[in-house]
Amino acid sequence: MPSNAGTTRLVIVESPAKAKTISGYLGPGYVVEASFGHVRDLPRNAADVPAKYKGEPWARLGVDVDNGFHALYVVSADRKQQISKLVKLAKEVDEIFLATDEDREGEAIAWHLVETLKPKVPVKRMVFHEITKPAIQAAVANPREIDRDLVDAQEARRILDRLYGYEVSPVLWKKVMPKLSAGRVQSVATRIVVERERQRMAFRTAEYWDILATLAVGKPGEGPRTFNATLVALNGDRIATGKDFEPTTGKVRPGAGVVHLDEGGARGLAARLADRPFTVTRVEEKPYRRRPYAPFITSTLQQEAARKMRFSSQQTMRTAQRLYENGYITYMRTDSVNLSETAIAAARRQIVELYGERSVPPEPRRYTGKVKNAQEAHEAIRPAGDNFRTPGEVAKELSAEEFKLYELIWRRTIASQMTDAVGSSVSVRIRAVSSAQEEADFGATGKTITDPGFLRAYVESSDDENAEAEDAERRLPTLVKDQPLTADELNAQGHHTQPPARYTEASLVKALEELGIGRPSTYASIMQTIQDRGYVVKRGQAMIPSFLAFAVIGLMERHYPRLIDYDFTASMENELDEIAGGDHAAVDFLTSFYFGSTNGTGDQAIAHAGGLKKLVTEDLSEIDARSVNSIPLFTDDEGREVVVRVGRYGPYLQRALPGEQQAQTPAAPGEGEEGGSQGDRAPIPEGLAPDELTPEKVHELFLGGGGERKLGDDPSTGEPILLKSGRFGPYVASGERKSSLLRSQTPDSLTLEQALQLLRLPRLIGVAPDGAEVVANNGRYGPYVKRGDDFRSLDSEDKMFTVTLDEALALLAAPKARQRRAAAPPLREMGNDPLTEKPLVIKDGRFGPYVTDGEFNASLRRGQTPEELTLEQASEMLAEKRAKGPAPKKKAAKKAAPAKKATAAKKTTAAKKTTAAKATAAKKAPAKKAAPKKATSTPND
Repeated sequence: MPSNAGTTRLVIVESPAKAKTISGYLGPGYVVEASFGHVRDLPRNAADVPAKYKGEPWARLGVDVDNGFHALYVVSADRKQQISKLVKLAKEVDEIFLATDEDREGEAIAWHLVETLKPKVPVKRMVFHEITKPAIQAAVANPREIDRDLVDAQEARRILDRLYGYEVSPVLWKKVMPKLSAGRVQSVATRIVVERERQRMAFRTAEYWDILATLAVGKPGEGPRTFNATLVALNGDRIATGKDFEPTTGKVRPGAGVVHLDEGGARGLAARLADRPFTVTRVEEKPYRRRPYAPFITSTLQQEAARKMRFSSQQTMRTAQRLYENGYITYMRTDSVNLSETAIAAARRQIVELYGERSVPPEPRRYTGKVKNAQEAHEAIRPAGDNFRTPGEVAKELSAEEFKLYELIWRRTIASQMTDAVGSSVSVRIRAVSSAQEEADFGATGKTITDPGFLRAYVESSDDENAEAEDAERRLPTLVKDQPLTADELNAQGHHTQPPARYTEASLVKALEELGIGRPSTYASIMQTIQDRGYVVKRGQAMIPSFLAFAVIGLMERHYPRLIDYDFTASMENELDEIAGGDHAAVDFLTSFYFGSTNGTGDQAIAHAGGLKKLVTEDLSEIDARSVNSIPLFTDDEGREVVVRVGRYGPYLQRALPGEQQAQTPAAPGEGEEGGSQGDRAPIPEGLAPDELTPEKVHELFLGGGGERKLGDDPSTGEPILLKSGRFGPYVASGERKSSLLRSQTPDSLTLEQALQLLRLPRLIGVAPDGAEVVANNGRYGPYVKRGDDFRSLDSEDKMFTVTLDEALALLAAPKARQRRAAAPPLREMGNDPLTEKPLVIKDGRFGPYVTDGEFNASLRRGQTPEELTLEQASEMLAEKRAKGPAPKKKAAKKAAPAKKATAAKKTTAAKKTTAAKATAAKKAPAKKAAPKKATSTPND
């Protein structure tokens, strides 16, 4: 779109990728430049505070809480060069368009740009939800002013998070461990994960049985001849299923009124039903109808990408950002399920082209979101443009990750405008009377889809991997009441109740969304933050809380319960939305939250408690560090209380009788090892989840007092052989002898015979003709043979125990230059990467095992083993490496020009004299004390 003759306009966007795309749509007369995201923020630490404010009492916060919560903003160090460039450009143009994202963050960036650049020319705000030529031209033609209500809401959120983080985090430093952080949303997210783990720890499994019958019709008609039915009632009483058991006791719920079959009861009943006639007692057929799913919003996109493609939340948002900036999809941070009229028309046209007119309903579908305070004026995530490009049309333009996510979005959008899936569902009851005259009722259900409708384009996945897909059919024979059946098989089936599933990133995002906590722009960063802080670790897709998280959440539940209350946190989101809508003042909200004034809009429970400031400063001495760093587990058979203590060097187990526990002196924060009585202790192996600390596992860890395991006794010495865990990994020990496990060995599978072999290393093979001993041993770079100072590598660890003297001498006689070590085979072949289709293998490197696709390598993280690493984890690790790009090559040091001989000699002599003089002076001079370093760690706000 050409600008007015002689008029030059500066368009500022966030990213260079977006600038490049938009520049192509605007043409001459427009200069498009990036701000690289936020240009100003609150000071990160004391060094960021300008000199004139350093003496202010509020400088630590970066917010003047006594003067209307005025925020101190500083230009980020890595943005100063770009700001200088923008200032220069602003002086050379006639008009400025601020084209940052259309959400609160984008609005705030636009305002910060005005405040920083201080332009002398007119400034306009242009907004768009997709980067296509028509959308950009429409945005230029219809600019607006900066929305100060949106800016105020974003600023209030930023200040709120700063106050929360900077006031609560120091309490954690003092009472739990240094450098921890608290956050308005991250602490609540951590609490959700911890509460689920507590439920798993309290869970007690129960066993129950039923019978699976394979039944056959006498004269096969329409449908299959046989089908499966499950025992559902006995003598009119329902058979117990998993939902009938108390999760904390494993017993049947009181008043459940069910028959609890054990193995003997189920097998006996099956035997009594053998060869007995079966009769259909009831057939109910109902129409089946399923409406399409709404188009994607940020949270549902993250959930489905995780379920279908094992993408992390960060990976999904990074990929979606690239698709948006390059004009493939609409804006990806949204909580609205709305589609524009243009988008609906585009979807309906494409459905007709691909699936026929019968797949389009008479009227367009319109959706209403379930998210609280959703921005309904925005659009859902969909393919960009007035005519959607099919995945096949963009396949060659996109990376593997981008293509998969685009196809997911395209399919979901198309399906949202298609017809319902319709069919029929059938429920059947069958009865048989056992030889003991017991009435056994069996049930079976079937589903037939007569018109798949939207299921042709899209089927949603479930968090339960064992759940049946919605497009799956279960066909039954045509059955009628009183129809006789025969039982081909009757199999007793045992089941165990399962603890509640751990959260995945997808299900945790869903939980936060349902609670009204967080916003589309924050979910991915929250998932990453709680992992970066050490509160949560991922095992496959499951999110497991650390014991550190238990300590932090325990402290906040006891002393600041309102700060991690779900309703309170959601109410703050609501009030921020009201500020964005111009219905409330940000200053009143912040005043109420921080000082406790009941005049504003803040939460009254916090207000009556005196506000956040009073809450975290008064009664601090009453927080018992030892108590909050202790996580009770259970009382053992000897009456000892078993607890997990969170110490400076990691968590450990401690057990003592109740009186002994009380007599111990309180430990300093994070100093479990130094404070109090030593007691009976055992280390907790890295990677062990809290719910895995069962009484049996704890007993195993306490064996020997240090968590070691006895493998047996050495037949030659009689001394016990112990498997231990040390700083550098597992090892075996017997008396004064010690030996680390080989790379091919694991602690769980190590046998006594293998331990004896390890303890005999280095192994004397024999004596060479010259009298020198020849030995085999294991070293840093693998197994080897040695004679004196001469070494040769062995091609396998097993050779250390089998190589003969003749073989060793022949190997040692071969010149080193000719001894080429064969490339070690991979530790494990994993299959093809689901993102790139490249084969993935795990190899053993100099610094430990790593996964590679031949181009990128990623070292296994602490706690991961080659055997346990999943294909999804490996794919995610390599995706992160690809996102970072190849490592920068080190620049070769420049060689100094050769100096003239005479000059060099003079300089060398002078340098020696100077060095000698300095050394003498240093010996005489007293040593200076190093100046104490200022603490630079800041809480996450």
